[in-house]
Amino acid sequence: MIAQPDRGRRPVATTDEGPTVLRIALGGQLRQLREAAEITREAAGDAIRASHAKISRLELGRVGFKERDVRDLLTLYGILDEAERSVFLELARRANTPGWWHRFGDVLPAWFETYIGLEQAASSIRTYETQFVPGLLQTPSYARAVIALGAGRDRPADIERRVELRMKRQSMLGRAKPPTLWAVVDEAVLRRPVGGIDVTREQIRHLQELTLRPNISIQILPYAAGGHAAAGGSFSLLRFAQPDLPDIVYTEQLTSALYLDKRSDIEVYLGVIDRLAVEAEQPARTAELLAEFATQF
Repeated sequence: MIAQPDRGRRPVATTDEGPTVLRIALGGQLRQLREAAEITREAAGDAIRASHAKISRLELGRVGFKERDVRDLLTLYGILDEAERSVFLELARRANTPGWWHRFGDVLPAWFETYIGLEQAASSIRTYETQFVPGLLQTPSYARAVIALGAGRDRPADIERRVELRMKRQSMLGRAKPPTLWAVVDEAVLRRPVGGIDVTREQIRHLQELTLRPNISIQILPYAAGGHAAAGGSFSLLRFAQPDLPDIVYTEQLTSALYLDKRSDIEVYLGVIDRLAVEAEQPARTAELLAEFATQF
């Protein structure tokens, strides 16, 4: 998943990376060290009094790191220089620092927490949406209507917390060095009056304003395009500035999500979203098309 480094290279991570990406980076570096030392996951698990399954989870960045475990693994892999070890240990400590989204743990599903961490660290986000306006582009009123659809018996206070979380996620688009967001939205999304006419009209106006931002591109996939390669549904593709982190595809179901990072899978989704970008109306026409949709409400 991550390219083989020079044996003497120390792990590098910038200060604005979130804990999710730091865990993935550290896990990948530990996997490289293990493979370079020709040590099995079973043997590594024995060294930290755990199973090979835990080593797999650590190397994938899916769990936090205990400092004692990192020390024991570094010793097992032959990393004995104290200066080099200290960099790995500092990275492990930073990877265990909770992200801002942890304060929403009462309303944040565990399977979505990983995505927020990745999203906040991404340098580029490409997304295709068939049902709703992408979450990063939603107004509070539209977000509230979408969240209420699947809220079931949730309390109104919980719905508001989820709306607050969604708005907090969007703040990264306005930071000093924001990620680029390229969204392809199916025409059906803009014809569906989610939350009523006033909410939908406000949402369309908001999209018009967002098209003026240099880091945001929005394309509309019209009905006239016919069938297309993304028949499987909505997905997002995240890319990171760090060269040792893989692209990740995220797809979501009602109660779970799928994260793909195998190169073969990534290439399929890259091909699909590239074709969608060709079949969709070009970004230069988006503001005009949105104005036309607004007249329908």
